[in-house]
Amino acid sequence: MIGRLNHVALAVRDIGKASAIYRDILGAEVSQPMAQPDHGVTTVFITLPNTKIELLEPLGEASPIARFLERNPDGGMHHICYEVDDIAAAGNALQAAGVRLLGNGGPKIGAHGKPVLFLHPKDVSGALIELEQV
Repeated sequence: MIGRLNHVALAVRDIGKASAIYRDILGAEVSQPMAQPDHGVTTVFITLPNTKIELLEPLGEASPIARFLERNPDGGMHHICYEVDDIAAAGNALQAAGVRLLGNGGPKIGAHGKPVLFLHPKDVSGALIELEQV
């Protein structure tokens, strides 16, 4: 079902500072920050030869990343994103297998403008997993 690793997402308190580390110290290609109001975050993508790193900064106090940073004051890994060919089929198969989907159970549009689903961490060995349709 899952394809290649699309990105690893890191929650950060200061997206500008974190971007500068990747761009100026590590020499990576870093995108401009983009507000994602539907997800309550500002995102930056760091392009690597084999995948991407997504930096997530809270966009408002109700952001899920703000809550994550309350529990993890130094930030850290938030989720892993894998690609799938058919998000609806993947969601149906996962639900049939007993995996809970976060939100309303249906896909929503993610930061890349493609449909995404998030899987409940307790149902998939403790890691928050995002699926993104390719």
